[in-house]
Amino acid sequence: MAEGVFRKMVAEAGRDKEFAIDSAGTSGYHQGELPDARMRSHASRRGYHLTHLSRRVQQEDLEQFDLVIGMDDHNVERLYGMARTPEQQAKIKRMTDYCRHHGAKEIPDPYYGGDSGFEYVIDLLEDACEGLLEQLT
Repeated sequence: MAEGVFRKMVAEAGRDKEFAIDSAGTSGYHQGELPDARMRSHASRRGYHLTHLSRRVQQEDLEQFDLVIGMDDHNVERLYGMARTPEQQAKIKRMTDYCRHHGAKEIPDPYYGGDSGFEYVIDLLEDACEGLLEQLT
């Protein structure tokens, strides 16, 4: 979901050629699948079209990308566990570090919280992605 939000914001800012944006998870449970249908529905109402198929984070991601962002403590810990160098560890950030208006420490898993959980996650991601884009200016 964060990839879709950030990709749209970057495009709207006319900066899509400046960034290589991708999304991956720290587990392979849903590898090759689209995001949850409920999340796609909520995201679509806000103009985000989630078509990215799930994949697992690879070691190459820590080499290739300048930033590797985890959604929660568990993800960040797993990413740190994959990092082979201090330079790779320095690339790992938490998405909520970029929030400007919300005080959340993590992006929660919305899958058990009903509609309001999905909306809250999108609110957090919009806030964080705006902050991220602002910081990368």
